[in-house]
Amino acid sequence: MPVVLIAEDDEDIALILTRLLKRAGYTVLHAPDGQRAFELAVANRPDVLLTDLGMPRMDGLELTRAIREHAELGDMPIVMLSGHLHPGDGEPTSAGVCVVLLKPCPNDKLREVVNELTELGPHGHQGADSACPARWPVSA
Repeated sequence: MPVVLIAEDDEDIALILTRLLKRAGYTVLHAPDGQRAFELAVANRPDVLLTDLGMPRMDGLELTRAIREHAELGDMPIVMLSGHLHPGDGEPTSAGVCVVLLKPCPNDKLREVVNELTELGPHGHQGADSACPARWPVSA
């Protein structure tokens, strides 16, 4: 089963995301902050990272940059799920996020994006040969 790492500090949201993705057939790991998410990513090499923006110890943008700079994780698909971004904010894309979803995000849209990125697999995130969809934001 593909593995999704959820970096989310709100336990209620993390529980909902975990249930949704487990029902869709994923193995789910959860980290309550960006630093722990980075540690879990290094240890477990998930297929997709689903990260919140605002978290303690390391926010979602810092986490994305750390993943992109890591030699063995840099090509991991990353989805940012946030209620604190505004359409057109270029910071997530420039950090290396593949897809940004705005909270609240419909369950079917979240599953669709995670499925798509799982199928795409590890891919480049810079340059003309990048396979990254780099969509921001994905509307419901």
